[in-house]
Amino acid sequence: MLRIAVPNKGSLSGPAAEMLHEAGYQQRRESKELRIVDPVNEVEFFYLRPRDIAIYVASGRLDLGITGRDLLIDSGADAEEILPLGFARSTFRFAAKPGTANGVEDLKGKTVATSYEGIVAGHLEERGIDASVVHLDGAVETAIELGVAEVIADVVETGTSLRNAGLEVFGEPIMKSEAIVIRRTSSDAEDPKVQQFLRRLQGVLVARTYVMMDYDCRVEQLEKAVALTPGLESPTVSPLHNEGWVAVRAMVPAKEAQRIMDDLYAIGARAILTTAIHACRL
Repeated sequence: MLRIAVPNKGSLSGPAAEMLHEAGYQQRRESKELRIVDPVNEVEFFYLRPRDIAIYVASGRLDLGITGRDLLIDSGADAEEILPLGFARSTFRFAAKPGTANGVEDLKGKTVATSYEGIVAGHLEERGIDASVVHLDGAVETAIELGVAEVIADVVETGTSLRNAGLEVFGEPIMKSEAIVIRRTSSDAEDPKVQQFLRRLQGVLVARTYVMMDYDCRVEQLEKAVALTPGLESPTVSPLHNEGWVAVRAMVPAKEAQRIMDDLYAIGARAILTTAIHACRL
């Protein structure tokens, strides 16, 4: 069986389980379950702390894992990213009291507090910055107030908590993270079971990104309509019973669907509708 690590808690856990369910895999019913077997799909899922997943996968005991890009890099484990999953996105930034620094080059000789020591130390080393990195768990904003560090490095979403602490972000982002699928660096990239698992998740990603659009239009407007809905390879075009009309079907980006419907209506298309895609293979 394919052995896969899944986050057991935190911001990665729920969306990961939801995606796996959409991909047709059985998931645990209770949060206390640490392992379940999906015999139909020949997969065994292990529910682990997100920070530990990269270590387990790198050991070779598990074939794949779902974790955060930040956690993979911070772990330093011998594992690699093979598929971004598009959820749990975050940005890592430096922050300090106003006037402390304008960019990473100003951190020389300073102390940086963070929960992601591996990421920050690597970022500073790559840029030749000689600074101290202090590892803290939990909220790191208080590190500056208590004199533990002059600068912090943390996940920044809206920046509200930093502003409330009297801090401001500076410099370029340290990194952008999201949920990813990882495997051991030396593992077989062509393993059929692994490829099937990835295809299923890719199918979910496409299904979430696109909708199926159907509409009728007159033949003389077909080229304009097809330009609006080119589909992935090409749209499906079928003649209607009424001469001079055709039915068109194509996949379109879900975020642009309303605008495309407006544009189609403007050139004379009618009976325009969209349908959700629940699964696909490209």
